[in-house]
Amino acid sequence: MMRAILPLLLLLAGCQPAGGGRQGGVVSLNPCSDQLLLALVPAERVAAISHYSQQPGATSLPLAVARRLPSTAGTAEEVIALAPDLVLATSFTPPATRDAFARAGLKTLYLDSPTTIAASKQQVTVLARAMGADARGAALNRRIDAAAARVVRQDAPVPALLYISGDLANGGQTLLSDLMRLSGFRDAGADLGLSVTGTLPVESLLAKPPAVILVPDAGGRTAALRRRVLDRAGATVREVAFPRTLVNCGGPTIPAALDRLALIRRQVAT
Repeated sequence: MMRAILPLLLLLAGCQPAGGGRQGGVVSLNPCSDQLLLALVPAERVAAISHYSQQPGATSLPLAVARRLPSTAGTAEEVIALAPDLVLATSFTPPATRDAFARAGLKTLYLDSPTTIAASKQQVTVLARAMGADARGAALNRRIDAAAARVVRQDAPVPALLYISGDLANGGQTLLSDLMRLSGFRDAGADLGLSVTGTLPVESLLAKPPAVILVPDAGGRTAALRRRVLDRAGATVREVAFPRTLVNCGGPTIPAALDRLALIRRQVAT
């Protein structure tokens, strides 16, 4: 008898929520939606966040907060087993995963990567409405507006290049570029041919060095090499730290990112 029911028991065990998650609530599959979700609703409504938010190099949440929450690796099987009320995924979600969510009858909200402050605010509004958290969404957008109002400058912009990591630099049609423009910088990545985030070797900077380079990791080997090459070329470039936690996402990150950019801009002569 036990042999007969063992396969059934194993099947049921495989359908239990993964990563310590609980059924119902919201599952978020991206570190940026993780952060936005927790800015809008209490943790009790979160069934699981992405495993990326529990990694120091990828999270936009305090690690102590992220590691107290259940997580998934983002597989359709894990998410479906949690039977969430809502899934927050990205516009890059593979078609097969989308189909699996649809067949399981899951309510899913696919979020894109906003490229402007206005688009990020709209995303806040959309998610807040989906969560029944309109007041919190409006409050977050007011904080974003207040940050934008206090950093805006009217003088000539300073050319600055923002490296995401290694040789990966920010381009001209991104949210970070919008934040830089508002804070009094001109995105030098666009000057050097980057329309979006892309690879920019140090050799590309020698013909037209920016006034400022923003880096998340001043101690990295690539940053050290870039520094030596620019020094030998006699380029006058100021390198300033821009924390990695301010690079990845919009929404709740925007006020802190704007404040950091404004501080750097005040320290840089035009």
